[in-house]
Amino acid sequence: MKPVILDVDTGLDDACALLLAAQHPELDLKAVTCAGGNVGLDDVVINTLTVLDAAGRTDVPVAAGAAAPLIQAVRPAPHIHGVDGLGDLDWPRSARTTDPRHAVELLRDVLRAAAASGELITLIPLAPLTNIALLLRTYPDAAAGLREIVFMGGAAGIGNVTAAAEFNTWADPEAAAIVLAAAGELGVPTTMYGLDVFYDVVVTLEQARTLGGSQSADLARALIEKRSALYQADGATIGDGGAICAVIDPTGLETRAYPVRVELAGSWSRGRTIVDTRDRSADRTSDPQGQAATTVQVATAVDGNRYADLWLSTVGRQHA
Repeated sequence: MKPVILDVDTGLDDACALLLAAQHPELDLKAVTCAGGNVGLDDVVINTLTVLDAAGRTDVPVAAGAAAPLIQAVRPAPHIHGVDGLGDLDWPRSARTTDPRHAVELLRDVLRAAAASGELITLIPLAPLTNIALLLRTYPDAAAGLREIVFMGGAAGIGNVTAAAEFNTWADPEAAAIVLAAAGELGVPTTMYGLDVFYDVVVTLEQARTLGGSQSADLARALIEKRSALYQADGATIGDGGAICAVIDPTGLETRAYPVRVELAGSWSRGRTIVDTRDRSADRTSDPQGQAATTVQVATAVDGNRYADLWLSTVGRQHA
């Protein structure tokens, strides 16, 4: 089993990811940490606990973290995820409480334990990277417990919240820049699962409607139905869930190593991931801005059908 931690801002696609990570037999979900993003932090926490309850994973510790980005205000996306972040599905809400630690403290403790045991952890951030930036700058020793970071965010070529930027990096670009810099300094292998592949793992309504018989399967079906209705389509991407698939089955994802920066200024480009795809090393070395210090494995193509089947077969699994 691969030990993993998820950092989430649970909206509809984070919920798809949580259902998969909580139930796949090859993943050992050690903890889930929460940040404000798609919705406010309080709703993120409730949504996260609710999804884990549906997956039968009340054993997984959940901690609340950063309520706001490092500098700018929270800018949620209720038009995408509903007012409550879970599509306003009126799903039975969890009554559980969170771990008493701050998310950064929970991350620190689990990663230090991993470093001591030698069982290194894959960290999968699916939210603005605020918690992870705070972790790596406050407790850099905790990086010794990391096998890798696989984050959903950024893009080599497109944006969604703006023409230039993807939501998670746009929501806290300073945090994204800090995480990339720290990963390079601390030697943590990093993969960017961005918009270049994000939309390519699609579950059809027909496939979703075969799901049922457990709370998890019923919620999974409802998530796809809600996202399909939102986009007036006969199916929906599992979004962040694709990053979990990439950890379970990395051979379904094509990546290339590129230097990556985050644009922190720019009238139209704040939050854009600047992926340096130039092939000629001479162009990079003569660049007056210099080359980005951190090289990232950037997702360039995905086997969408393979990952959709992986998600469907897992979230439909019966649990005790």
